[in-house]
Amino acid sequence: MKDEKFKPRKRWITDWWPNRLNLKILRQNCPNSNPYGTDYDYLEEVQKLDVDAVINDLKELMRSSQDWWPADFGHYGPLFIRLAWHSAGSYRIYDGRGGARDGSIRFPPRINWPDNIGLDKAIRLLWHVKKKYGRNLSWADLMILAGTVALEEMGVRIPGFSLGREDIYEPDESPDWGREEEMLTAKRFEGKKLREPYSATEMGLIYVNPAGPGGVPDPRLSAEEIRLVFARMGMDDEDTVALIAGGHAFGKCHGAAPDEFLGDDPSSSPIEQQGLGWKFNYKTGKGPDSFTSGFELTWSTTPTKFGNHYLKLLFEYEWEVETSPAGKPQWVAKDAPEIIPDAHNPDKKHRPRMLTADLALRYDEKYARIARRFLENPEEFEKAFARAWFKLTHRDMGPKTCYMGKYVPEEEFIWQDPLPERDYDLIDGNDVEELKKRILASGLSISQMVYTAWASASSYRDSDRRGGANGARIRLYPVNRWEVNHPEDLKRAIEVYDKIQKEFNEEQKKKGNNKRVSVADLIVLGGCAAIEKAASDAGINVKVPFIPGRVDAAQDQMEVEFYKAIEPFADGFRNYFRDPATIDEEDIYTTPEYFLVDKAHLLKLTVPEMVVLVGGLRVLGAVYNYEKHGVLTETPEVLTNDFFVNLLDMSVEWRQADEHRYVFEGYDRKTGELKWKATRVDLISGHHDELRAVAEVYACDDAKEMFIRDFVAAWEKVMNLDTFGLRITSQS
Repeated sequence: MKDEKFKPRKRWITDWWPNRLNLKILRQNCPNSNPYGTDYDYLEEVQKLDVDAVINDLKELMRSSQDWWPADFGHYGPLFIRLAWHSAGSYRIYDGRGGARDGSIRFPPRINWPDNIGLDKAIRLLWHVKKKYGRNLSWADLMILAGTVALEEMGVRIPGFSLGREDIYEPDESPDWGREEEMLTAKRFEGKKLREPYSATEMGLIYVNPAGPGGVPDPRLSAEEIRLVFARMGMDDEDTVALIAGGHAFGKCHGAAPDEFLGDDPSSSPIEQQGLGWKFNYKTGKGPDSFTSGFELTWSTTPTKFGNHYLKLLFEYEWEVETSPAGKPQWVAKDAPEIIPDAHNPDKKHRPRMLTADLALRYDEKYARIARRFLENPEEFEKAFARAWFKLTHRDMGPKTCYMGKYVPEEEFIWQDPLPERDYDLIDGNDVEELKKRILASGLSISQMVYTAWASASSYRDSDRRGGANGARIRLYPVNRWEVNHPEDLKRAIEVYDKIQKEFNEEQKKKGNNKRVSVADLIVLGGCAAIEKAASDAGINVKVPFIPGRVDAAQDQMEVEFYKAIEPFADGFRNYFRDPATIDEEDIYTTPEYFLVDKAHLLKLTVPEMVVLVGGLRVLGAVYNYEKHGVLTETPEVLTNDFFVNLLDMSVEWRQADEHRYVFEGYDRKTGELKWKATRVDLISGHHDELRAVAEVYACDDAKEMFIRDFVAAWEKVMNLDTFGLRITSQS
């Protein structure tokens, strides 16, 4: 049966109502989607892996060229480096998404990006190894290990490697991979500023257009874009030069003919191609007749061996623009001899060629200084590249406590959010109860305790396992200056916790005990104590679980520029939105409720958990500036289900209260009396059909205890998201 292409028509809810808030992201990759079953634990399975056997198999594979996809220069190493690089290289600092930790490059949208043409073949080449090790080796680990082994095989000493990346089994539908309706369009700029959260200049790229901005071969303008996007993935100028110069020491670009011969991407390709996309219908379509980027060049005289030949050629020759066989602008060395080896014909040589993005390293003053230093100091260059590679391929794995395997390096890096080792004994249950009493008697309000604890713990994001309550980074610069964290109010709260910590620790020392408590623990404990008090005031006794053992980070353990860059401009849980003037209801990516869902996803929350947390935080008064927006109760700081009861009260009519449609007012339908104020984030739980269905459950007369129970469970989850490194037992 011949595949047919149908005209687009409205088949799904999102087709009919494209601006309807999509909650699918909070349900993706649930345990039921894992074919190994809900009891499968990859972190246990990978400990059984003989990683040295895998490394040997990879080394053998790299020199075993396959007829169906011949290896350039008889070695798959450069292809595996590109696979690992592009798997890791879509990481972006603003939300921590992208990266290599879940193997999502196997699925759309990333496998279908034009920048990833040919990587479907690299993945298939690795199937032989994956098949052999099965449940003990994830695709995510295998792809990064393959690139790392390739580098070492070709002469680079990498600092180390960690196992522990867990595969997903369905596409990552995280929001905002790109708003464009077609690939390779540069619609992401506002002036010269790249819109957040993007870390690529065009849809379908992982960095920049190699031909230059918008395809214009201008190396200096290209350097501006390179600096911008590499900063968006947390790389400084030295990292950037090392990665480009080191990565381009290997392999080649492919553009044997125009892209008119190029077939569909993997997801759109005919069924008989079995998921292999971009069939190139030019001559053989492979080897010397293949297409990936549309450029046709090799950067180095030794494309399967690390060295500084790339940098030597970059500065030795003058360059002029030419057109590749595929019609792309690239650069060729003037008056240069044919010294570059052919990828498939040992008797053939080529003149040196470069991309516009390569020449950026020569014509940008800052990049050129670094590149010349690397050229003159090969050992320094290799070390810088190796460290930058390790950072590129590991920075979404979280703190070092998440690393696994025999090749984990001893060194701890600032981008791992390092913490001091705990050198004291844990507090016990009696200590916990005593500290709760002291916190409740400290003068801090219920709202302040809950707000501070939430601000600390909810800074965590599972995308790259950064942030969270452990370390109490909320008390350090620049997090302590984030607008959403109430800097002045936060300062007073931290002073209270500092005083309680000092008094308790001194008492324990006088008793001859080695027990200590951290400010990080006290912040979380304060939130727990406040919730217990608020529930008690509602007539329900509850104990909020608390896990001790957090430590306090020092200022020199803060990656300051990173935390400056990720300051939130929205947090629906705290009813914070920096600039309501930016709201465009026609664009789902700019509405505060969209950012609520986005935040919930980073906190690993389900739809009910998100809803119950919003309702609980509102009645507890834990809202930005402690305003009344969304505090739909007559008894604030008491843990009731009033938010849902009053939100769904049909005697209330809601009306727009500002020009931005951000603030709304609720009036009594009969008397016209103003009763409540709320934001879009509050009202979405009554407007959106799925969210309303959950809100109705919590608004029922028989749901008061259920609401408190579920709120406490969701609260506990958020407080402990970053406790994966603590070997401690929960206090029951």
